[in-house]
Amino acid sequence: MLLSGLIGKMHTHLSMGLAQYQLPIGAKLLMMNDLIGQTIRLDFNGQIKCASCGTLTKKSYSQGYCYPCSQRLARCDLCIMRPETCHHHLGTCREPQWGTDNCFTQHVIYLANTSGSKVGITRKINTPSRWIDQGAVSTLPILEVDSRLKSGQVEVALKNFINDKTNWRKMLKNEVSPIDLVETRDKLLPKIQTLVSQIGATTLQNEVLEIKYPVVEYPSKISSLSFEKTPSITGVLQGIKAQYLILDCGVLNIRKFSAYDITLTY
Repeated sequence: MLLSGLIGKMHTHLSMGLAQYQLPIGAKLLMMNDLIGQTIRLDFNGQIKCASCGTLTKKSYSQGYCYPCSQRLARCDLCIMRPETCHHHLGTCREPQWGTDNCFTQHVIYLANTSGSKVGITRKINTPSRWIDQGAVSTLPILEVDSRLKSGQVEVALKNFINDKTNWRKMLKNEVSPIDLVETRDKLLPKIQTLVSQIGATTLQNEVLEIKYPVVEYPSKISSLSFEKTPSITGVLQGIKAQYLILDCGVLNIRKFSAYDITLTY
């Protein structure tokens, strides 16, 4: 069976603690968990279409956009990667209404174990999908604030004491040791208590969420696949973690190839 069309970041949710993945391809949503253990083939059809305006583009910017849209859309601005630089209050937001709708909502500051302990932020409505996208095996929300800017300020403060990056190779190899996130939280929060009070953050007392992934075999060596180098990729789907397909021939970051026109055969 085959499906063709533009692909996007896989949709994710949890079911009984196991990450579930659906791949948008054309007008369909393909349940990828069902394909674990099967041979699949992905062929790049040679076209990339901007996820916003639909224009053909030779290169995808900001995970699925043409260059003009990447410069025009607020979701592609630097402040999305560095929320502490939010400039909405200065009247310079690229899309003020989009900023109001997306950046002035409840945000969660969380701890996660991905390739070790890290701090991160996300809109509250994006949990637990955000944690699955990062390949976290456990997560713990620790604070809640009412804007993206405030969440970024907290993250910057916590980065003095804890990592904010994931070693994606270790994450994909599942080289992850258990971490007591509650103990980590209890050590970190006193260090930023003044900031927590200043911005009116709410301290959370959530339980740790454990996440399992549909993987039958983790790779011992990471070989990254790309449609630019290999337009046709065939392999046994051994698992899915974060936004990566783990094949017996390498790993493919689906998010990186958002807006690519692909034919998937299984």
